[in-house]
Amino acid sequence: MRNSAMPPNEGFLAALRPALDLAAIPGKAEGMAAYMKSSMPFKGVPSPMVRQSVRELAKTHPFNSLAELAGTCMTLWNDAAHREERYAAIMLTDSRLGRGEQALLPFYTLVIETGQWWDFVDAVAPRICELLQKDRTLMEPLLRQWSQHNNLWFRRAAIISQLPAKNATDTQLLSDVIAVNTADKDFFIRKAIGWALRQYARSDPDWVRGYVAAHENLSPLSRREALKHLG
Repeated sequence: MRNSAMPPNEGFLAALRPALDLAAIPGKAEGMAAYMKSSMPFKGVPSPMVRQSVRELAKTHPFNSLAELAGTCMTLWNDAAHREERYAAIMLTDSRLGRGEQALLPFYTLVIETGQWWDFVDAVAPRICELLQKDRTLMEPLLRQWSQHNNLWFRRAAIISQLPAKNATDTQLLSDVIAVNTADKDFFIRKAIGWALRQYARSDPDWVRGYVAAHENLSPLSRREALKHLG
């Protein structure tokens, strides 16, 4: 599925699959697919090797514009035959050209909407955080909408959207996106709540202790994860 408004980097696309084929470890693909419960096959390339291939090819086939980067991500995601190709599409956004750029929000939305699994959602969460830090006026209302989305993966994305924020974490936003999901019984939502709180506890342990103490309706899983490193 090509988007003519965002022409992809054809040189990068043509070189990626052969590079991943060379990096594939024989016999590893089946186990990777089983672990990820993936119907899309793997090539058998560990993530660090996918990232290395992406970085090397981006130097060999440099991107001339943000539009070209966005078009390549979209094309690679939509045309992927193996899961590593989709990982590569997400990894491309972790670049000087792509970080914090709203032009990539449609791609992140596509990843969440069609990826429908934790590895994809968790991989775009740092990019969502960058967008939030750069433009809160746009992203805060969007994340509040996502936190009540009928698709649980958008809700998870909203909950973990501030994982890398550290002291820049908006605690009111964090509280709000958790509050509307506290009663959710889905494992991936409860785990996300605990993870978000545990991560922020590295910056403000007292706030997290107070939050957990004040919210007795947190699930045991969320509570345990939140307090995991607080003793």
